[in-house]
Amino acid sequence: MISLTRFASGERIAINPDLIERIEENPDTVVTMTNGNRYVMGEGIDEITDKIRSFRASLLALAAQMTDHPSGTGGPARLRVVRGATENTDSTSTPFESGAVEP
Repeated sequence: MISLTRFASGERIAINPDLIERIEENPDTVVTMTNGNRYVMGEGIDEITDKIRSFRASLLALAAQMTDHPSGTGGPARLRVVRGATENTDSTSTPFESGAVEP
């Protein structure tokens, strides 16, 4: 989630950046969500896109930190990226059952 400020009221709101369809600046900044909701924001396009970039970078950094964490020390679960097909080809299994994610 990213924190933004509504233009008229100054109210702070958190928005899921994955649900943003578009951002327009003409002259006010309007954020249109995938469900059609529109928000007039106090921040400009550049500031909003910087917040989205920082948010996504923080997710990647956290994922990298979790993969580097030794298992069994009480830290976050160890993750790994699985490329290609899983070992188990049973279409009814979940990624957890097929070994795509280590506990």
